[in-house]
Amino acid sequence: MGNSYAGQLKTTRFEEVLHNSIEASLRSNSLVPRPVFSQLYLEAEQQLSALEGGSRVENEEEEEEGEGGLEQNCPPNPYQMQPPPEGCCTTDGFCQAGKDLRLVSISSEPIDVPAGFLLVGAKSPSLPDHLLVCAVDKRFLPDDDGHNALLGFSGNCVGCGKKGFCYFTEFSSHMNLKVTTQPKKQKHLKYYLIRNAQGALTKGPLICWKGSELRSRQASASACSSSLFPPLESSGLPAPFPSEPGPGTTPSIPLGAPQAGHGHFPYLCGNLNDVVVSPLLYTCYQNSQSISRAYGQYGASTIQPISEEMQLLLTVYYLVQLAADQVPLMEDLEQIFLRSWRESHLTEIRQYQQAPPQPVPPAPGAVAPVTSAQLPWLAGLAASSCNDSVHIIECTYSLAEGLSEMFRLLIEGKLAKTNYVVIICACRSAAIDSCIAVTGKYQARILSESLLSPAEYQKEVNSELVTGKVDSLGAFFSTLCPEGDIDILLDKFHQENQGQISSSLTASSITKSASLDVGGTRVCTSYQLEPHHIRPFQLAVAQKLLSHVCSIADSSTQNLDLGSFEKVDFLICIPPSEVTYQQTLFHVWHSGVLLELGLQKEHMTKQRVEQYVLKLDAEAQTKFKSFLQNSFQNPHTLFVLIHDHAHWDLVSSTVHDLYSQSDPSVGLVDRLLNCKEVKEAPNIVVLHVTSFPYALQTQHTLISPYNEIHWPASYSNGVDLYPENKKYFGLSEFIESTLSGHSLPLLRYDSSFEAMVTALGKRFPRLHSAVIRTFVLVQHYTAAMMAVSGLSQMKNYTSVETLEITQNLINSPKQCPCGHGLMVLLRVPCSPLAAVAYERLAHVRARLALEEHFEIILGNPSSGITIGKHFLKQLKMWQKIEDAEWRPQTYLELEGLPCILIFSGMDPHGESLPRSLRYCDLRLINSSCLVRTALEQELGLAAYFVSSEAPLEKRARSEALESDAEKLSSTDNEDEELVTEGSTSEKRSPVKRKRSHSHDSASSSLSSKASSSARCGESPAQAQPAGPSRGDRARSPQPCGPAEEGRALGDRQWPRAGRGPPSVISRCSPGLAPQPEPGLKTGQWSIQVSVPSSSSSGSSAMPAAGPLVLQAAQCSMTKACRRPPVVFLPKLVYDMVTSTDGSGLPKAASLLPSHSVMWASSFRPLLSKTMTSTEQSLYYRQWTVPRPSHMDYGSRAEGRVDGFHPRRLLLSGPPQIGKTGAYLQFLSILSRMLIRLTEVDVYDEEEININLREESDWHDLQLSDPWPDLELFKKLPFDYIIHDPKYEDASLICSHHQSIKSEDRGTRRKPEDVYVRRQTARMRLSKYAAYNTYHHCEQCHQYMGFHPRYQLYESTLHAFAFSYSMLGEEIQLHFIIPKSKEHHFVFSQPGGQLESMRLPLVTDKSHEYIKSPTFTPTTGRHEHGLFNLYHAMDGASHLHVLVVKEYEMAIYKKYWPNHIMLVLPSIFNSAGVGAAHFLIKELSYHNLELERNRQEELGIKPQDIWPFIVISDDSCVMWNVLDVDCGGERSREFSWSERNVSLKHIMQHIEASPNITHYALIGMRKWSSKTGSREVREPFSRCHVHDFIILNVDLTQNVQYNQNRFMCDDVDFNLRVHSAGLLLCRFNRFSVMKKQIAVGGHRSFHITSKVSDSPMAIVPAQYICAPDSKHTFLAAPAQLLLEKFLQHHSHRFFPLSLKNHGHPVLSVDCYLNLGSQISVCYVSSRPHSLNITCSDFLFSGLLLYLCDSFVGAAFLKKFHFLKGATLCVICQDRNSLRQTVVRLELEDEWQFRLRDEFQTANAKEDRPLFFLTGRHI
Repeated sequence: MGNSYAGQLKTTRFEEVLHNSIEASLRSNSLVPRPVFSQLYLEAEQQLSALEGGSRVENEEEEEEGEGGLEQNCPPNPYQMQPPPEGCCTTDGFCQAGKDLRLVSISSEPIDVPAGFLLVGAKSPSLPDHLLVCAVDKRFLPDDDGHNALLGFSGNCVGCGKKGFCYFTEFSSHMNLKVTTQPKKQKHLKYYLIRNAQGALTKGPLICWKGSELRSRQASASACSSSLFPPLESSGLPAPFPSEPGPGTTPSIPLGAPQAGHGHFPYLCGNLNDVVVSPLLYTCYQNSQSISRAYGQYGASTIQPISEEMQLLLTVYYLVQLAADQVPLMEDLEQIFLRSWRESHLTEIRQYQQAPPQPVPPAPGAVAPVTSAQLPWLAGLAASSCNDSVHIIECTYSLAEGLSEMFRLLIEGKLAKTNYVVIICACRSAAIDSCIAVTGKYQARILSESLLSPAEYQKEVNSELVTGKVDSLGAFFSTLCPEGDIDILLDKFHQENQGQISSSLTASSITKSASLDVGGTRVCTSYQLEPHHIRPFQLAVAQKLLSHVCSIADSSTQNLDLGSFEKVDFLICIPPSEVTYQQTLFHVWHSGVLLELGLQKEHMTKQRVEQYVLKLDAEAQTKFKSFLQNSFQNPHTLFVLIHDHAHWDLVSSTVHDLYSQSDPSVGLVDRLLNCKEVKEAPNIVVLHVTSFPYALQTQHTLISPYNEIHWPASYSNGVDLYPENKKYFGLSEFIESTLSGHSLPLLRYDSSFEAMVTALGKRFPRLHSAVIRTFVLVQHYTAAMMAVSGLSQMKNYTSVETLEITQNLINSPKQCPCGHGLMVLLRVPCSPLAAVAYERLAHVRARLALEEHFEIILGNPSSGITIGKHFLKQLKMWQKIEDAEWRPQTYLELEGLPCILIFSGMDPHGESLPRSLRYCDLRLINSSCLVRTALEQELGLAAYFVSSEAPLEKRARSEALESDAEKLSSTDNEDEELVTEGSTSEKRSPVKRKRSHSHDSASSSLSSKASSSARCGESPAQAQPAGPSRGDRARSPQPCGPAEEGRALGDRQWPRAGRGPPSVISRCSPGLAPQPEPGLKTGQWSIQVSVPSSSSSGSSAMPAAGPLVLQAAQCSMTKACRRPPVVFLPKLVYDMVTSTDGSGLPKAASLLPSHSVMWASSFRPLLSKTMTSTEQSLYYRQWTVPRPSHMDYGSRAEGRVDGFHPRRLLLSGPPQIGKTGAYLQFLSILSRMLIRLTEVDVYDEEEININLREESDWHDLQLSDPWPDLELFKKLPFDYIIHDPKYEDASLICSHHQSIKSEDRGTRRKPEDVYVRRQTARMRLSKYAAYNTYHHCEQCHQYMGFHPRYQLYESTLHAFAFSYSMLGEEIQLHFIIPKSKEHHFVFSQPGGQLESMRLPLVTDKSHEYIKSPTFTPTTGRHEHGLFNLYHAMDGASHLHVLVVKEYEMAIYKKYWPNHIMLVLPSIFNSAGVGAAHFLIKELSYHNLELERNRQEELGIKPQDIWPFIVISDDSCVMWNVLDVDCGGERSREFSWSERNVSLKHIMQHIEASPNITHYALIGMRKWSSKTGSREVREPFSRCHVHDFIILNVDLTQNVQYNQNRFMCDDVDFNLRVHSAGLLLCRFNRFSVMKKQIAVGGHRSFHITSKVSDSPMAIVPAQYICAPDSKHTFLAAPAQLLLEKFLQHHSHRFFPLSLKNHGHPVLSVDCYLNLGSQISVCYVSSRPHSLNITCSDFLFSGLLLYLCDSFVGAAFLKKFHFLKGATLCVICQDRNSLRQTVVRLELEDEWQFRLRDEFQTANAKEDRPLFFLTGRHI
């Protein structure tokens, strides 16, 4: 075709190119096929020849890799490649010149890319794993605005450098693609190629040939996502633009909108500017053919999809039932297909659910399939009932025939009533061809406009404004007014009334202000700015957030180490809205969070607050970098990154990377919040906050479902969970107000406005409907303002709704002494239109001299708020602001200002509105709102808190009538009107909804006059739709009058009983209507009483209420807090919001959740009304996927846990409910918790029995001596008295030195209060504290086992056996030894058997390690036990062994993988702490012997082996030392201070004591804040030691712990050690702090009945019983029952001993706690033991517990007893009991009775203990 065509197009060539372009447009899968004529007139030869290359595109569905996307009935045409030239290279991956094109080979090579070209990756069928690199002119790829590429091709080979390929066919041959079908660029050019940080070429984003998104992705919404048809897999429905009438012509008939359905679509030619073709229906059909995998289990027959014929027939059924003002929704159609498919396969599904699948599928169901021959007839039958709104055309040969017929009918005007034309061609034997043309003007306009992206929408509107297309609209409006042009009328009015208006109308408000200032009497009390406080809901949500953060920290994944953070810092990211920015600053300032977090001192400046709020605009990156740097430099600070309004800007950053010339803010959220630094920083938690979380709940989301926090419901099972004085009024409450039984709907639409818009839409088909709607609405406001100002004839040119709004706006300030008024929100999303509306309304206001009555504010996200001086002065006066420079910066500060806020911007950005908001006028929101997020976002503007003094549901839904006298006259008339209108609406309404008719129509004379005059004298444009629109109005929730009761004060209010017939009242539910109530906030509710009445006394109460009502004017602010705003919606949106599905779910909720996501499948279940927020989240996570432009698109989590980011949370809650306050409160309590984590509750109790202490003589010792002198120490008497406060309830131990009076013992606690009442003190953890498993820090990671050299599970189990004669058997223990701790042990070579635990030498002086091995017995405290001694030991090497029960081994090993464990034999699973102490000591002595033998061979003396071990409780948290400062030598004057030291310091000090091996037991004080001078004066004591003891296993070889004991086993052991003549030494200068741990330890033993269903509580008296009785046996060890019984009920055995401390109970060889009221005297029966002199004592009782052979009859005869003293002998069985009585000759002195025998309440198999009691003779 050569150069001859450069710059021109011959007719035949034009037609050919046109055919190609139209067909390609129809066949392509792109959402927005654009007219190509502007692209056809090309000038350059290359471009023209490129067009020729756009060969005909066959009807083929393009899939991701070009595979599997062909429609099953349309096989591709066979394609024969041209044979390659001889001698050229034909190798795959190389061009014909032999150069390598594979990306892997040439990614690092420099490639020359000409200007205007892009590198793209091509896929070759023969090389599926490779991309081939080529350079393509970007004009032939999808362009920056998301439009289709130019048809044709222009490209270069990057291998050999050959340029100027003009045909993709030729280019594919050169690249050796070797295709079997016609080569198409859409199929083979797949990816953009981009350079990574290293400069290497890598695969970039997909090239979006389907048009499913913008290539530049400048907006978060996809360019072509249909708003009315939320995109499923791809695009929107086709719709024509009706053609615009040319000058001097009649309007041409709009062409049809062919919708590709099934089969082949023909070529179109002619004037195609007005045809938009979309493959959405085709895609819907295709999706519905792909049955969801969920149904695959039911067998082969069930998988058969719906036939094409059935799909088309169902589509016809659907279109037939749509009303004239409804637009088809693809979601609805998909659900119809799904239901039909399910029903047709119900039998098979049930069969396969009940029986296993069979190899042979059963016969299909009984429903006969529709054949292609029957289809046209059935479709025609279905359409016959719809009054020709759906027309069926059947054609014989091809769709072209039917399309021609359709165009002919259009031109002849025969489709005037037809909205849809269905064309069916059933000629092909295999399948049908079909398409649907949308010919309804209204539907065509809505659908075509919905295909525009937000950017295109603004561009389109702007061009209409700039090019003057709207002038014709303005000219038309001028003709409407009978008096001529409205502007002329305005000028005339202005001149006539200039003088008097200013004096009359404005004087009142001015004088009111003046009188207020001077006299101060007329003050409005309604205006109160609420103080900042946290509501119960917000606190509950903050706590939920905190618990989620804690659960992240508690998980074993180590993703968040809360223990390592000392403070909290934060940054709040918000959209680029100046008002939202200032609003957030205000919240942060007033919440006090900066002071709470310690980030600011007392004097905060606004500049300091600003550093914590980031506006996501061009400057954001710098501020964010400093935040990241700050987080990196402060690893011990937890940074919370809050992403508020998180559904905004979810565009992927790859868009920005690919097109840097585009807007820098594109993909900003992704670039900042999802950057590598944020994801990897261990001290950054990201919190997304949004009211509309749906786009963050896809299959690829980064947020775990477990990390979602949803705002709680206020009611649960009818119980108010969080009582508040205000109740939230959100979307569901607004919808509820439209239902029957609610008298005044708060959601309404304006039928006369809609009728006007529809009429003008037909008249001006070329104008965008947003332009028409805006101009009509501005015209309505203009006319209403004129009508209120006195030009009453203008009432006919506005709607009742607009008149109500305007009248209340202008009149409300007059009702208040201060001039408070109401706010009207006028939402104009398109900024250019908002500017037009602002200018026009401001002009009209000026001409009507209303400048000082109300303000008009243009609210733009990018700028602040500008208001006039007069209103600024008023606001300052109301808010008592002195600052001359003050300006309102948030809408909240406009409280009480009468104003129209024109709110622009495509999306609201979270701006809060004041309580004085009275009307929310959303009549101009555009059709892109029909996506769930966008729709709920717009309606969220009206969300509101109402006073809960009188709940809305229970109030009289009655509005105040305006004070005009004429109002009442029209009431009856209106009610008659209402009935007829109601019936009309019921007939017309496609969705029948019962409404409370008593309020459906206007009830003021003003509104009825307006409506009647509108009916009588409407202009031609309005005349036609007047009937239907009036009928509609009955259904629309009309205001009952323009009177603004809600915020206007002082309307004279009339009893509702006086309004209209009684039937009005009777229709309301009983007790509601007649109740005199505080007015709620909107147009027409009658009675207002100054005192809220809760009575429901009926209409009789009304007359009495009348006088009250009429007394004083009321400010609109009073009512503002009791009533949410009235919301006006477009009719289309209103129907969408108020219609519900079968489950009662609003239809709006089942829309596509967001522009940036797609449905994963058509075959998805419906959302259900009963779903919780969590279930909705799981639904969206399963059924939505992000579009390629979405920032989560590359995150293929698909439900895998490892795909979620561990430190990312999502908080969702309804709009304006208080999420900001909640997350600021969360920051505060998180900070408090971190401080709390650095604190610990330790026991803080004074020592007991101080006054009974032995007075020791330390005169020979200086106060500052560091160690005890052995010789002096031996002379000290042993102090038998227990001083440890935990034994406050234990029996006192007597020695002959004390004379004890009963009153010496302090007041006792009740047994159950022992734990609860113990005193604690909160202490800050020092750097030397012991920690539980929740602590992780850099220093102790290796200690805890997180070391790269050792895997967590690398530990070995070693058996270790030794014999113990007293048990008469060999004891087998098991050690679990981690690899990292093996150096502490000796293993046999070879064999690796554990031989011993290494012990150091007494003579070692090294300060690098602790000599004594530490053993910590523990149970039930795997998480809370303080086993991390790394910091306590100050990093010194030490050997620490946890002693655990066998059944707890696994859980302890999981939490403490790097600790050595000593596992007790299973027989000790139910044993107490005595068993652990016993085994630790015996094992240690056995090990000492082994080590002595081993080291003796090395020449070391046995006595040089270190004999000490430490036995430590698992709750020892910190250690302290007393520093004493002596005034002089042996002076009485001294002072002391206490400080925290490491355990290493204490241990090394004690281990360095002289003669240390002569001490058997060494311990220290328990810490108390009340340390007295006695502890300081006596540096060492010879007394009991507890909790943390250093035990010499060599000296104590023959003294054992009692392995049966549960309680007081340390006291028992101390007494045994002392009686053996050994030394116990307590270092009083050292003290140990014990942490209060509420779980585990001795509290883990629960005594329960062995009969599982016994509901009775077990009390200690039931722990023993008579032998052979039918007593309930208990599931507890016998020893525990014995000890517990004696502790609480020993007075039953020793009645004489009760409070008789001078006559204690003699306890032989053991100490048992007999309760605090009984004293005991301990004696040892061992030869040579140290005992107190007992000759002075007369004992009141004798306790013999499991006595051995050392106790003989002669031994007992040494002691003297009171007459009537009692004896208790305890033995293992009845036989030994009798033998003991005989052996000890007890019957000589003691009298026994048969009934005095008892046993513990154990079953025989549990081996009960037996008792025998007797009396002394």
